Amino acid sequence: MSTFRTTPKGGVTDAMARTAAATTAAQAKTKIKDDDPFQEGDAIVYAAHGVGRVDRIGVDEIAGTKLEVIQISFPGNQMTLRIPLTKARKAGLRKIVSREIVDKAMAIIKGKPHVSKGMWARRAVAYQEKINSGDLVQIAEVLRDLRRNVDSLDGSFSERKLFEAAQERFVAEVAVLEKKDPADVLSSLTEVMKAA
Repeated sequence: MSTFRTTPKGGVTDAMARTAAATTAAQAKTKIKDDDPFQEGDAIVYAAHGVGRVDRIGVDEIAGTKLEVIQISFPGNQMTLRIPLTKARKAGLRKIVSREIVDKAMAIIKGKPHVSKGMWARRAVAYQEKINSGDLVQIAEVLRDLRRNVDSLDGSFSERKLFEAAQERFVAEVAVLEKKDPADVLSSLTEVMKAA
């Protein structure tokens, strides 16, 4: 008796997985010199998920192909990711920013908010894209533009959620850079926004 199996619509077959793994492995052989390579224990930022830590860099076998992967944990949301090392930077993985970038971001937060007259739905999408970019300067722009919500009930629920998401990303990265408690960083940031 033979068994006939079909791949679910949009599903991935073993052959497709092997092909993808082989392509990634081939790309890994053409090494590009990384001036600042990731190391185990590094605090990093992954654009879509925020601040995490490099747990391990090593070789894993995926679909019969050996790949060098970087494993990252995100304690804030109890998540672990493994990304092929050759694609880490393209996937939006980066090291924690420098003090110079934080100073630039703080100057933006202190600036005058840019208020757009466009539809809120479009602005909300633009703000979400800035937050998900992982770029601290763009996140600072969101904080600057939505900061009137710091201690008020003004604005919509979605405005408040975007403001909180931007604030959380900003505080998490600055806290790691300055080796401070996130609550202290949040308190300082709140004072800066109130004074602006």
